[in-house]
Amino acid sequence: MAVGNHSTVTEFILAGLTEKPELQLPLFLFFLGVYVVTVVGNLGMITLIGLSSHLHTPMYYFLSSLSFIDFCYSTVITPKMLVNLVTEKNTISYPECMTQLYFFLFFVISECHMLAVMAYDRYIAICKPLLYNVTMSYQVCSWLVVEVYMMGVIGATAHTVCMLKVIFSLAILSSYVFIIVSILRICPTEGRFKAFSTCSSHISAVTIFYGSAAFMYLQPLNVSSMDEGKVSSVFYTIIVPMLNPLIYSLRNKDVKDALNKIIKKRLFCISKDF
Repeated sequence: MAVGNHSTVTEFILAGLTEKPELQLPLFLFFLGVYVVTVVGNLGMITLIGLSSHLHTPMYYFLSSLSFIDFCYSTVITPKMLVNLVTEKNTISYPECMTQLYFFLFFVISECHMLAVMAYDRYIAICKPLLYNVTMSYQVCSWLVVEVYMMGVIGATAHTVCMLKVIFSLAILSSYVFIIVSILRICPTEGRFKAFSTCSSHISAVTIFYGSAAFMYLQPLNVSSMDEGKVSSVFYTIIVPMLNPLIYSLRNKDVKDALNKIIKKRLFCISKDF
């Protein structure tokens, strides 16, 4: 039997963000700074929640898991991107590409489901406050986090990230419809403001994540949209993981108080040693 012509893919050529060499170094420094802030912000959030006993609640348990996911999926993408910005040969091997794709899908799908879990947590806290401690028990929270990662594995393995996003974006939207309706039923204006403030950070994070992803995937295919897609993909893969800890820390009084207590405690210990 004659052997037919065939080819095997061994590597991919990465187009990169720009074809202008003079922009390579500024982009490298910019994304290096973003990655450093992402690592420090997310690991700092995890550490802060772990050290502060009054933050050991379901909401912050989910937030620490979200920070871990943000740190991981940024780490899957950014280091390779930084290397490509300072090397002439911008290629990636087939096994490396498939491995990167798998873990990227795993953490992105996990983030989608984690945002849905956090929306459900805020729904229970605002719409059914008397049942919150029972509904969001430690066992339930643990199982929800395990299921988040299980869905990440299943979704990444089956390459069904788009379908899963659509399903759970409906889940997030329905949770916030019930939340808004419940808040509007609260008579005192002060009570409404307090209720909105408890989920405003999460709404901001969801809007930024899904907004940037929707901008990338829901626009017509043409040359200009491809360039805009690069910017959008960079935003939700690199910028969003950096913004999440900033959003939850700058707009959250409990996180600020916990950080101030730890800083004062460390300063007291240092002054005591001297």
